Amino acid sequence: MSDSHDDDKPVVLIAVMGATGAGKSQFINLISGSNLTVGNGLMSCTGDVEYSRPFDFCGRQVVMIDTPGFDDTTKSDTDILKMIAHHLETTYAGGIKLSGIIYLHRISDVRMTGVSRRNFSMFRKLCGDKTLANVVIVTTWWQNTDPTTAERREEELQSRDELFKPVFDKGARMMRHDDTYRSAQAIIRTIVNQTPQATQIQEELVDQGKNISQTAAAVELNEEIARLMAKHERDMQQLKAEMAEVIRARDEEAKRELEEARRDLQAQIKSLQQEHVRLVTEYGEEKKRIRVERQRRIDHLQVENDRLRAQAEEDETHNPEVREFMNSGWGKGLDYLAKTAFAIHRATSKRRGKPGMVF
Repeated sequence: MSDSHDDDKPVVLIAVMGATGAGKSQFINLISGSNLTVGNGLMSCTGDVEYSRPFDFCGRQVVMIDTPGFDDTTKSDTDILKMIAHHLETTYAGGIKLSGIIYLHRISDVRMTGVSRRNFSMFRKLCGDKTLANVVIVTTWWQNTDPTTAERREEELQSRDELFKPVFDKGARMMRHDDTYRSAQAIIRTIVNQTPQATQIQEELVDQGKNISQTAAAVELNEEIARLMAKHERDMQQLKAEMAEVIRARDEEAKRELEEARRDLQAQIKSLQQEHVRLVTEYGEEKKRIRVERQRRIDHLQVENDRLRAQAEEDETHNPEVREFMNSGWGKGLDYLAKTAFAIHRATSKRRGKPGMVF
């Protein structure tokens, strides 16, 4: 790996996706030297889309995107979709495509649960089929799993149609990450020189001008909401029948328990109905909020870049360490990212509703 990069080549942008606890933030920190929050329990730590610090790899400047999973413990699936969609729309509207997408899956999972399937299904709808050649399915937690068991699960993931086989048939690859820097390097090396491509949701939102509710990912999410609502309605009918029975039996304790269950179920149904509406109504507000935050970060980046350049010019003849830093990959990377952010901001500010990239 080189300490310098080619200024004429665009930054390599790689998104990292997967379920909560798969090791997304930890993987990004390991390869990039960033300090993204890493969780140790069942609670989600990646509450927003975050960007790694830029790093040099194989002569290229690389930035990783950390995304929350669709099983996030602090946000609904609707909120996660809005968040990821906005960031992907922003980068593509600014002329930047993803060079690759890494999807992390725990090899320690005994089975592909409903939550894991939902995560992967949403991932498929976000990416589409055309970008699968730039996708790497990475299995994690090998160090915590019996090798024979892990290899058997890996074979099942690769060979079964209801699991990951369809994406491998269309060009995706599978690799292992054993929590070492060497394996992280090997994974990034397969992506860094790939031809960047737009994902399905980027083309839908930017090229086709669709509302977020019309995207394949939103349709998938709404179908899931509809399935849950239908199940809750069936449960509600069952509760009503049971309540009628306990009323006849004059069982006051059972009546109170069923009434409480009915209220909980009604609240869940109402929440699901609101999720469907919020996806459309709040997406514009979310974009506005992130646009303001983006501008704040760009302003900060510009100030920091100007400060370092001014300091370098002032100390150039007196402080060789500063001069060495500004000529290093870190110094060039900061300057390069500043120029990239400004270019995206200028380009996207001319397009109504198409904000620039957030670093």
